Amino acid sequence: MIVSAHQPYFCPYPGFFFKPMHSDVFVLLDSVQFPRGGTWITRNRFKNDQGAFWMSIPVWKKGKGLQRIDEVEICHEGSWKKKHLKSLYCAYADAPYLEQHLPLFERVFSDAYDKIADMNRDIISYAMDSLGIRTQVIRLSETKAGGAGTGLLVNLCRTLEADGFLTFRSAWKYLDEGLFRRAGIETLAIEPPEIVYPQLWSDFVPNLSVFDLLFTCGPKSREILQRGRHKVRCADSVAH
Repeated sequence: MIVSAHQPYFCPYPGFFFKPMHSDVFVLLDSVQFPRGGTWITRNRFKNDQGAFWMSIPVWKKGKGLQRIDEVEICHEGSWKKKHLKSLYCAYADAPYLEQHLPLFERVFSDAYDKIADMNRDIISYAMDSLGIRTQVIRLSETKAGGAGTGLLVNLCRTLEADGFLTFRSAWKYLDEGLFRRAGIETLAIEPPEIVYPQLWSDFVPNLSVFDLLFTCGPKSREILQRGRHKVRCADSVAH
């Protein structure tokens, strides 16, 4: 069984989904420390007639100190939810599949969620379902795996009785491959290609939210992602 893991990003870019596409279990790392400064957990990019624009979810940080991702609360003050919905309407009014996915955002931009991790989990699960990815999704907080860094990932694989761990090739340098090897766990790497597809407005902008793809390409989105399917062993990827 192959396991992959990633922090629960907000409306992730298409390449994010190569991990669950190539693994049997996909773990959302929701009980690790919430990053300081800007983070993809609370924002991502969409596109309008002016180019790429940011959509951010305000969260409570002041006076909270260090928080785990699953502890971070959404700030419901202000009119940002109405503004975000209006931004999507205006930017994607001509997108053929906007209406199909709007109910998700109407729920997201309501008071349905208190925690950013809960909201992002549902968004990611929805996107996976829309892309035809049936991989099991669990949260780190639902397991008994502990530790930090590579040790945490090794313990996670042991807890789930996995014999393989999949990561992005660009993240390989941050892992201690020896820990995996001594635990009898094979390490695999994948390098997501640039996903190119028809977009609204002017020139193509790479790595927008996956919903830019879903709004414009609908059921063809999975086929577009599958064009770049490729998996290699980490040892081979480093050698090259």
